[in-house]
Amino acid sequence: MALLGSAHPGPTVAVTAFATILAVAVGRGSAGATLVAAAVLAGQLSIGWSNDAIDARRDLRTGRRDKPAATGGIDGNSVAVAAAIALAVCIPLSLAGGVLAGSIHLVGTVAGWAYNLGLKRTLMSPLAYAVGFGSLLPFITLGLPDRPWPAWWAVLVAALLGVAAHLVNAMPDIEGDVATGVHGFPQRIGRTACRVLTPLLLLTAVAVLLAAPDRITLISLLLAGVAGLVAITGTALPAAPTSRWPFHATVLTSGLVVMLFLARGSSIV
Repeated sequence: MALLGSAHPGPTVAVTAFATILAVAVGRGSAGATLVAAAVLAGQLSIGWSNDAIDARRDLRTGRRDKPAATGGIDGNSVAVAAAIALAVCIPLSLAGGVLAGSIHLVGTVAGWAYNLGLKRTLMSPLAYAVGFGSLLPFITLGLPDRPWPAWWAVLVAALLGVAAHLVNAMPDIEGDVATGVHGFPQRIGRTACRVLTPLLLLTAVAVLLAAPDRITLISLLLAGVAGLVAITGTALPAAPTSRWPFHATVLTSGLVVMLFLARGSSIV
């Protein structure tokens, strides 16, 4: 259980579900969607485990009680081995959908590792999330028989969701991050700015979807309205500095955006 807890199960499951639903939506079929799910899951597990293995000592200093490697629930070396194994499994699973598609997914996975290894400490920290989320769309569509590239707006929406997730994920730990030398983009702009910027990114994602080709349906408008409301309340309402509600609201909004993908009737390829 400690090993699973070190894999950041919430984000891992959310990203895997996001990719799997989109794979089904574009027509990858049961086998193709299962392959996408397996590859994305392996990649996300490797990123989550490498994060805990690399940050174990820093998490111990900041008193992170949600990190098993920091609380002694599991040895950091064991988590590192699990991360390496998951990455090794991710490679053939990704390439099984095609060399180009698989390579793009591996670039997104490497971006996650780059974040853990040091990019998180720089102003360019959002880039890892933008690349990681944005790579999911071409990985999914390039695995189709005719190898189509996804629509630009679909990739943009995924990247916006990734950057929003980065901001809300960093918010509860900003003080501890700064104290231990992590000065990424969220830490530099501060919690208040993150709470303002996050709903703007999510609302922009919703607006891009509404502006995409094909007619706007009543269901699309309703989903967009609910997504906008959740996005705003998720970060605008008063909450404790360590509250995870903004993160959960972002995950919920992302789920609504996936539903909006489906309800819009627009093809992402």
